Amino acid sequence: MPRLGLGAASTEPSADAAALTAGQVLNVADFEALARATLPLAHFGYIATGVDDDRTVALNHEAYSHIEIRSRRFFDVSKLDTSRNILGNLWRQPIYFSAISSMRAFHPEAEAAVARAAASRDVQMMLSTGSTCSLEEVIAARNAPVWQQLYATDDWHVTEAIVRRAEKAGCTAIVLTVDAFSGRNNETLLSAMRRDGRVCTQCHVGGSHDMVRKAPMFAGIDVSHVTELSPSNMSGNFLERVRKLVSVKLLVKGIVTGEDAALAMQAGVDGIVVSNHGGRQEETLRSTIECLPEIVGAVGKRIPVFIDGGIRRGTDIFKALALGASAVGIGRPQAWGLAAFGKPGVEAVGDILTRELRTIMRQAGTPDLASINRDHLAWPKS
Repeated sequence: MPRLGLGAASTEPSADAAALTAGQVLNVADFEALARATLPLAHFGYIATGVDDDRTVALNHEAYSHIEIRSRRFFDVSKLDTSRNILGNLWRQPIYFSAISSMRAFHPEAEAAVARAAASRDVQMMLSTGSTCSLEEVIAARNAPVWQQLYATDDWHVTEAIVRRAEKAGCTAIVLTVDAFSGRNNETLLSAMRRDGRVCTQCHVGGSHDMVRKAPMFAGIDVSHVTELSPSNMSGNFLERVRKLVSVKLLVKGIVTGEDAALAMQAGVDGIVVSNHGGRQEETLRSTIECLPEIVGAVGKRIPVFIDGGIRRGTDIFKALALGASAVGIGRPQAWGLAAFGKPGVEAVGDILTRELRTIMRQAGTPDLASINRDHLAWPKS
């Protein structure tokens, strides 16, 4: 199997790709080829990479093809409502732009362009701790609060400083990531870096790939004692300690089992993100959509459950909602759109997904999100 996005066959842009506008791109997956044609090899390798053989990245999306949708008739779908109340706020559509670090690698306007796209489409945004734009710049660009993703590090003083800064800036939620342990084997990225002859000066401040020493979120914080971006010792009362620290909503990102979902809920978290980091951290061969029912069953509708990884179609969103997700996170596609067209590309990604979701809602006889449930799904017989 060729490395994701680096094989010539599947991601070559069409001959007239340069003539396209963002609004002319037919589907979300087509943005990948446009991004590949635009980006330096190492930068595309960064967003494409998984670990080991990249199979978990591929399976995140492939798993959706094993779930069928049961079309229903004799329902009034002349008016569709894709809005939902999530954590006390009304969302116009059940999607959010998930956290991606170092987005200046894809476009000079980086996370600020994503924030402006989120503002124009009224989409929630989760900002990475490793953002290349400052938190305050992103909030100003969105003109509304964002969710701050948190790499806690193994220095509690750094954790406290990041949370205080995020809350002071007006973030309405902290999203603790719990799957970013050191030592991941990103072979696709490493291969791309070896084939890319450029010197990293513009994207990597001081020539460093170390997030804590280049990301604006860590500016002014003593990081001299940080040895791990995500602490490898999260046992005991770690979650309870974070819960006491965070005064706004606290979500935990990187949960893939019911047991961990139950533990997170017991610690008092306000929401769970079913995520395997887009397949970038672990080669478990378990897609997030396969993990979702287990987590939904464990929390029993007491807190919202979100999911990211492999979502490329409105039908994928429909299936996730039917299995109990409150909303879905969009990761790589926003980076592809940003790389290809800047802010208009990110907007187009959201527009395509929303349009496709509305289309399948009509076919399934579901006029609003509340009417989407597991009865609208079927699994092919083996």
